[in-house]
Amino acid sequence: MSQSDEMPHDTQAQPMSAEALAEARAEASTLTSRAGTDDAVQADQDAAAQAAPPAPARRGSLWHDRNFLTLWSGQALSQFGAQITELAIPVLAVLILDATEWEVGVLNAAQVAAFLVVGLPAGAWIDRMRKRHVMIVADAVRAAALGTLPLLALFGALEIWHMILVALVMGVATVFFDVSNQSIIPSLVRTDQIAEANGKLQSTEQLAGLAGPAMGGWLVGVLAAPLAILITVGTYLASFVALLFTRDHEQLRAPEDHKPLLHEIAEGLRWVFGNPLLRRIVGTTGVANFFGTIAATLLPIFALRELGLTPQMLGVVFSLSAVGGLLGAIATPHILKRVGEARAIPISAIAFCVSPFFLPAISLVPALAFPLLVVQFFVTSFTILLYNVTQVTFRQRITPSRLLGRMNASIRFVVWGVMPIGALLAGALGTWIGTVPTLWIAASGELLAGLFVVIGPFWSMRELPDAVPAAPHSPVE
Repeated sequence: MSQSDEMPHDTQAQPMSAEALAEARAEASTLTSRAGTDDAVQADQDAAAQAAPPAPARRGSLWHDRNFLTLWSGQALSQFGAQITELAIPVLAVLILDATEWEVGVLNAAQVAAFLVVGLPAGAWIDRMRKRHVMIVADAVRAAALGTLPLLALFGALEIWHMILVALVMGVATVFFDVSNQSIIPSLVRTDQIAEANGKLQSTEQLAGLAGPAMGGWLVGVLAAPLAILITVGTYLASFVALLFTRDHEQLRAPEDHKPLLHEIAEGLRWVFGNPLLRRIVGTTGVANFFGTIAATLLPIFALRELGLTPQMLGVVFSLSAVGGLLGAIATPHILKRVGEARAIPISAIAFCVSPFFLPAISLVPALAFPLLVVQFFVTSFTILLYNVTQVTFRQRITPSRLLGRMNASIRFVVWGVMPIGALLAGALGTWIGTVPTLWIAASGELLAGLFVVIGPFWSMRELPDAVPAAPHSPVE
């Protein structure tokens, strides 16, 4: 699952605390000052429109915005490369280094451990820095770290602990990149374009997922996994260059506005968990990611060893299933128009919490492994994209710009912070009771994830709020 976070478990939506409402009221001026950034973005778009001949896209579309297209192109390439490595890394560990279930669990845990260890302070730091600059440095670090793996393999010195160390370094860089990436959109486009920008970026990610795994499987088969990883290194460098040429209108907070780090971390947590709708979204995402990580950790062993799929076949499965994510991104606006933003949250959650049962069920009919894997990943990808576009747009829309980094970091801390725990548990359970029984446990646990949003206020609403309401009689901190 591509989102991730956790929260307190409430059985009914509770009103926001006075503290959280006061925080929202104190940020009212920040919310209204957004118009200044909107004007700057509009000026850039108008200048680009005058300098370029008319395009066939609709008026006001981000396809007219050269600045957004610069960012988008770099992200498209890096996402394509990431899809290649997503297949090449487990193939390298499972088939070439013959890693055990526990070693695969530790490797997966290392990839996301940084969200648990540095996720919260990263958000506070990022809110003090230019987010585009953070992303540039993160891309450089990821390219350098990942580039060591094919170099070590070339000299026959690569071992599993090298991969774990590289995963830890890349995990830290990815924390800073992802939190900044989720927070930068409001400084690049107008407020009314945020949903369109998220939809385009999500669609591109799914297109990368469509072509990347199949290409990765072919590259692994023809060039071997270590050389295939070099392609990803090149795409990270392409993202680095694109970010250098991207303009943003982010306004840094004045140094006197900086508070002690722990205070700023707590401010971000209060903003997230003081909102009853965000609490429930975080709960669903966190539990789904915890059990989903258990299944994802053991998937390479299950598919490559127990089902006997080749890396090329597994790559094709991933690519075909990515069609679901692409269609999900395309269909989201139409679904939201029909059922409403609020109801789309529990509807999509029900689907992606039930679909994981397909995975262990494949062990009962291994001859149908290929089509069943495609169906399971298709349904999951489609519904997760619907869920992600909706909830990410909602939380970007209601959060003041000065809190965007901490909001995203707080959510990532919970929903991604549970993932290294899930990966280690997957390695332990896989060693103890076996791969397939562990997959059944993971599928059963995913059913619990949907309860946060299925039992809640979303059904009684149609649209999600545009902003957190201020409390007129609450004292301002």
